[in-house]
Amino acid sequence: MCDNEKKLYACYDNIRKITDFVPKIAIVLGSGLGGFADDIEVVCAVSYKDIVGFPVSTVPSHKGQFVFGYVDYAPVVIMQGRVHYYEGYSMSDVVLPIRLTKLLGADTIILTNASGGINTDFKVGDFMLMTDHISSFVPSPLIGENFESLGVRFPDMSCVYSKELRDIAEKSAVQIGTKLKKGIYIQTSGPNYESPAEVRLYRALGADAVGMSTACEAIAANHAGMKTCAISCITNMACGITDIPLSHHEVEETGELVQPVFRKLLKQMILNISKESL
Repeated sequence: MCDNEKKLYACYDNIRKITDFVPKIAIVLGSGLGGFADDIEVVCAVSYKDIVGFPVSTVPSHKGQFVFGYVDYAPVVIMQGRVHYYEGYSMSDVVLPIRLTKLLGADTIILTNASGGINTDFKVGDFMLMTDHISSFVPSPLIGENFESLGVRFPDMSCVYSKELRDIAEKSAVQIGTKLKKGIYIQTSGPNYESPAEVRLYRALGADAVGMSTACEAIAANHAGMKTCAISCITNMACGITDIPLSHHEVEETGELVQPVFRKLLKQMILNISKESL
């Protein structure tokens, strides 16, 4: 067992001393979207700081805790805030929380994020269901010795985002009376926003939205055999598409505005996933 794998299992042992809750669905809440945790029947919350060796989120808007509880009868674990590569963590540490949710019992994961819209058919406040991603601009989280207990050395990536979960997401959107765009997400390292020339490059590569997280998490989840779905909130248009300078304040502000719809969508998705017992 490699050192990073030992670290993962040490975090697991540490959190099991705090709670024995077994989730079936994991949810990662992105910038400005953390309020969903207020909607569940909370069993317990565990701060990342209370898990020995666990990476701690440094983004002010990210609470940095696991919230365990129920959406109706569905047992879930919610990550209120994630860690990012730009915070200075190794990519193995960035995806450690995803792997930990798998060890805790989750076999399905819903990733959410705030992103910049590259596709000019998008507008601020839209939700984009991720159909695929481009992760070539950040290191793979699978570099280094393979975590044999989680997955194979060379995992297939032909369908990272589960077709079944995407169908459920679209069905859920219809049920609550909202619309989902669909598209390809590209992850960059950050923390600086992309330049106009980079946005033109990303558009040429086929990307519809850009952000600083998520694709690496999806790779780790796929490697561990988790069914994965991801939804981006378009909180701003990418650099150069409008004349408005980019700021994290705008990201948080848009996230707050779309919270009511987002929370309804996420709850409906969890209920439908639970009913279909994926």
